[in-house]
Amino acid sequence: MTAGLSRIIVFVLLFINFSLVQARIRHIGAGYPWTSPSSIQNNVVAGDTVIIHAGTYTGTFFISNLAGTPTNPILIEGASGENVVFSGGAESFHFSDISYVSIRNITFQNQTGNGMNIDDAGTFNSPSHHIIIRNCTFRNISASGNNDLLKLSGVDDFEIADCTFLNGASGGSGVDMVGCHRGLFQRLRFEQLGSNSIQIKGGSKDITIRRNYFLNGGARALNIGGSTDLEFFRPQNATYEASTVEVYGNVIEGSEASFAFVGAVDCKVFNNTILRPGKWAMRILQETVNPSRFEACGRNTVQNNIFILTTAVSTEVNIGPDTAPATFIYSNNLWYKQGQANWSGPALPVADPAQVLGDPMINTTTYMIASTSAAYQKGKSNTPVVADYYGKNFRTPPSIGAVEFEGSLAINPQSESVKENIDFKLKLYPNPAIEMIHVITAEAGTYHMVDGTGRVISRGQLEKGINTILVDQFNSGVYYLVVQFKYHSKNLKWIKL
Repeated sequence: MTAGLSRIIVFVLLFINFSLVQARIRHIGAGYPWTSPSSIQNNVVAGDTVIIHAGTYTGTFFISNLAGTPTNPILIEGASGENVVFSGGAESFHFSDISYVSIRNITFQNQTGNGMNIDDAGTFNSPSHHIIIRNCTFRNISASGNNDLLKLSGVDDFEIADCTFLNGASGGSGVDMVGCHRGLFQRLRFEQLGSNSIQIKGGSKDITIRRNYFLNGGARALNIGGSTDLEFFRPQNATYEASTVEVYGNVIEGSEASFAFVGAVDCKVFNNTILRPGKWAMRILQETVNPSRFEACGRNTVQNNIFILTTAVSTEVNIGPDTAPATFIYSNNLWYKQGQANWSGPALPVADPAQVLGDPMINTTTYMIASTSAAYQKGKSNTPVVADYYGKNFRTPPSIGAVEFEGSLAINPQSESVKENIDFKLKLYPNPAIEMIHVITAEAGTYHMVDGTGRVISRGQLEKGINTILVDQFNSGVYYLVVQFKYHSKNLKWIKL
């Protein structure tokens, strides 16, 4: 055998051995080789899955330079069906300079600093990127200052989905972003936050916030912009706190102000349902003031939103100094003030030529409107067409608010039960579906999902009312939802695109 051929064979064997190493499953927990999440550092490579088993883990666990690839990401997840909790410590995980990492099925609670921190280690030209966080709970932070349940600094190309954020610090945020780009927040729940539910600042750009629920989400549930020290901006020459942020399909209840534009430009808030803010419907502010560098807060759009106010709101739009409110666009918003039948409408910085005043006739449980609602198909069409709070496309023209009218499924606000509005006790939509299906039922039951071969692929409970089932993990094809009620059952056929 020649020396050249020997070298080739050795290389091939090494390559095969290296490839096999790429797809390992690593277990963390009592009784496993790894007992601490700190073992992730220096032991995990692209393609690995780290399964953390039941237990309570106290950090902080510093993990840096964890690098997956587009085809071999790194997955860190709580074991299925097990209670995995990171409790206490200054932080749970502190990730720096990581890429192509997915984190899911973990609860983070009672930290004294930030619940979890992901950053670029101060290397502004090499952000952490391609991060996914799903099915996690962040709650009960043990701090009252500027402490966040989830802190992101210098993170690009990321998604936060199907998570819950509860009981944040009085001076902090549910999610705080500094210099983050191309991020997606969807299907999240925020309750009882301090300053903000989500804050987007420090040169953050191209952020989408869609189909989330906010209940008493802080002084400003959504702070589109903020105040950042100059040395922390990413990029360093950014002329805004936040730019090209899109907020749509959200339900926002309570908070001192439902949202605020703060040093923000070219952002759009549309097709949201805003219920009973405590002091203002929205704010226009400029906290980073330097006219030689920073643009005045302006060129933002507020469109197709339902605002239901109480008499606690005397100033609908709070406008601060050094802003450019005349450059805003207001279009096709519906305003309704409870307890003031002769209310003449909001005082806006610029006129809304298609403004609607009147009762949206909204169900405060499902947020659906009635066919006689003043919001029905009174919105301005958006391009591209986007999905509503429940994931179905808006009509053309769209209705105003977060939830599009759903024919016979729209619940009359005077009705006490879903049953009166469902012909056969069960409805599934959208169909075909991409990310999720919604099942509306007049009574509780159980379900199992069957694929085209007859194999049961998932099971679960259905509560009376609206239920959401994620289906984005299913392959394209035909499926059957088999629902068993107390005295009868029903099968529904649906298609996954």
